[in-house]
Amino acid sequence: MRRFVPNGLARAAVRFKPASFAGTFVALMMSALIVSACGILLETGVRASVPPERYAKAPVVAAADQYARFVTGSGDSRSESADPLPDTARMDAALADKVARVSGVEAAVADFTFPVRQGDGLLTGHGWGSHAFTGAVLTSGDAPRAGEVVLAASAEGADVGDTVTLETAAGRADFRVSGLAKAGSGDASGVAIAWFSDARSPALAGHPGKADAIAVLAKGGTDADALAARVKKALAGSGAEVHTGDARGAVEDHGLGYAKEMLTGLGGSFGGIAATVAVFTASGTVALSVAQRAREFALLRAVGATPRQLRRAVAAEAVLVAPLAGLVGCLPGIGLAHWWFGQLKDRGAIPGAVDLQVSWIPLVVAVGTGLLTALAAGWAAGRRPSKIKPGQALAEASVERLRPGVIRILLGLGALVGGGFLTVVAARSAGDDAANAALGVVMLFMLAVALLGPLVARLCAALFGLALRAGDASASLAAANSRTNARRLASAITPIVLAMAFASTLVFMHTSESHVSAQQLRAGVTADHVVTDPAGLSIDAAARAARAPGVDAAVGLLETQVLVPVGSGGDRWLQGSPTQGISGSGEQLAKVQDLDVRDGSLARIGTDRIAIDKTLATSAKVGVGDKLPLYLPDGSRTKPEVVAVYGRGLGLAAVTMDRASLAPHVTSPFDSTLLIRGGTAKALAPLGDVTDASGYAVEQNTDRELNAWANYTMAAVLSGFAAVAAANTLVMTVLDRRRELGTLRLIGSTRRQVMRMLRWEGLLVATAGIALGTAIAAATLIPMMRGLTGEGPYVPPLIYAAFAGGAVVLGLVAVTLPARAALRR
Repeated sequence: MRRFVPNGLARAAVRFKPASFAGTFVALMMSALIVSACGILLETGVRASVPPERYAKAPVVAAADQYARFVTGSGDSRSESADPLPDTARMDAALADKVARVSGVEAAVADFTFPVRQGDGLLTGHGWGSHAFTGAVLTSGDAPRAGEVVLAASAEGADVGDTVTLETAAGRADFRVSGLAKAGSGDASGVAIAWFSDARSPALAGHPGKADAIAVLAKGGTDADALAARVKKALAGSGAEVHTGDARGAVEDHGLGYAKEMLTGLGGSFGGIAATVAVFTASGTVALSVAQRAREFALLRAVGATPRQLRRAVAAEAVLVAPLAGLVGCLPGIGLAHWWFGQLKDRGAIPGAVDLQVSWIPLVVAVGTGLLTALAAGWAAGRRPSKIKPGQALAEASVERLRPGVIRILLGLGALVGGGFLTVVAARSAGDDAANAALGVVMLFMLAVALLGPLVARLCAALFGLALRAGDASASLAAANSRTNARRLASAITPIVLAMAFASTLVFMHTSESHVSAQQLRAGVTADHVVTDPAGLSIDAAARAARAPGVDAAVGLLETQVLVPVGSGGDRWLQGSPTQGISGSGEQLAKVQDLDVRDGSLARIGTDRIAIDKTLATSAKVGVGDKLPLYLPDGSRTKPEVVAVYGRGLGLAAVTMDRASLAPHVTSPFDSTLLIRGGTAKALAPLGDVTDASGYAVEQNTDRELNAWANYTMAAVLSGFAAVAAANTLVMTVLDRRRELGTLRLIGSTRRQVMRMLRWEGLLVATAGIALGTAIAAATLIPMMRGLTGEGPYVPPLIYAAFAGGAVVLGLVAVTLPARAALRR
């Protein structure tokens, strides 16, 4: 560590020339901001938990595994992934009797939770036995028996002995109100509750013989951990998992699994990309700062400074600047993480009980990453000035080297070739395979631009300089400056390329998917009327609609997700695929929904026979007649035959199957949508909210727009960082040219001429950055969108114009403001 202790050269440089280090400080601060924010989100995803509410009084809870376990490979290459299930996995309710016989168990209660419709309202159904751990108490009447129900004491218009009509998965039936009860502390607040007999609850929930969980109450003085171990032993081989502490909260709130997956993906996958970009940009800024002091290093070598002293000085400067910049950057990083986390929570992506976890770990990583980046970049940039002879150093400080080093050129060409290869791979792939390959495309091409920066900059200066040379003296001088100082030009172009490439890729990826999805939705819904209800449609809504005057076809859609293995070889994973269960036949579905069938027939949809989207078929490597292994919403495995492949799965549903096969595997038995051919809106109004196909398409597109927020936020974070980095670099390059600008003034150039020259240079930098960034985005988006949607990318002209205009304004402002300050002196 002694070699990094600040020496006199480093202290003097930072003390007497602080402006030289301002750009480095800003770059390292922004890097720490990004790394710390993403690190905090990643840590929260790893450590997130929800304190139990419903099971707070049950020290031990047994439940089925709520993750789909997918194994790939074998032997040393064997790996297992765990994906949250779209719905609740249930366990054998009879296991409660087995648990009740375990030593130390006071009671073992099978728990059931299911939706119940009463008129236009929605209730939450439970078994009455749950009162033992939720604290619900009867205020009048008796516990329910078969055909009876206990309602909340706050329910209006119901009293003991009354008869109420309720709808459950078992259908519509009349129930006698056997009692009224006050909800306990473990029951959800603000929700109307109905309690049924424990014997009838599984059938009413639509899952005979199954329970959501088993709550275990302990005898006095029994240790929870010891009891959990005995319960686990008793349930060995059943597939049930035993939970204590905050792990019980995950059983009652299945949104936690998705929240953890999203936060770890956001902090890990996106965070990894963002951190790479941040480190990449910061290292470029540090290298530029060192390169700008080549003259100073040359003079120091001329007056006797040794190579070791110069290397120590560069390292010591990093030690002085990087930690402070990192600490300052961590503060807004914490703020960004809080804002991002709060936005996700407000949008329902994260359970309200989950808290943001802020510890010292991501902050230390952020500061340490900045320090290592500064040390590595400073060492690489200062290596040559410290090694060459003093006379040669003075010569190279006056004239820029014509080309980068051989190793750098070879690495850059390798990245360029790799990006081209992945472009071909992405173009030949489909679905997530294409998206994954395209991600490598943008990263490799960005790396190639950085490594080959001086050569790329010289090429851009030559091409765009043709137009400038046709202009006035200021434009010609700007073109000559750009050709002569390619390294300086490259440092300014790279951040703009980065901002343009990432912003275009993330934003236009969403606009392309939304555009195709909206087109497919509008073309695919051919029904005259669409009926929806926020609480879910009545259990017999499709049958009632079919009996309405003039109705030719009525098909209910039960919408959910299934997990499908996709990929090939050892690189396989589970992909969540939107699924619709249809209440009618395939022939009836064709009357209200045009799925654009490419192969097979919808008429064959039925038990163990499904239809899938062509993109999913390509990703899963199946076709008509093949068996497709998949996980149903509750984790049950099945292998239905593919009987049709269609083309509108992005706008409608990627999987279509019969409702009878899907309903036993979801919590809610109520259809979300009813498509109707014929009839009148007036006659269908009692079923729910009636609209036409175009109105339904608008509603669905609104929901998709809400989901776009994450993409736009990631684009804003990355492009915002890159924009700051670009402005920072441009300011550094202009301020470093004070001597040059002063010389131009001394030989007779007017202040206006100098400013016009700089504006032309700024415009050249912005134009080159826009062109290269657009090319990289196009090379990424074209194969990606061909694989995901079958069409080319959709680029709204106004959004692209805003990106390009922003880059131009950024380039001009970042050049003009420091230039004015420099020319005043």
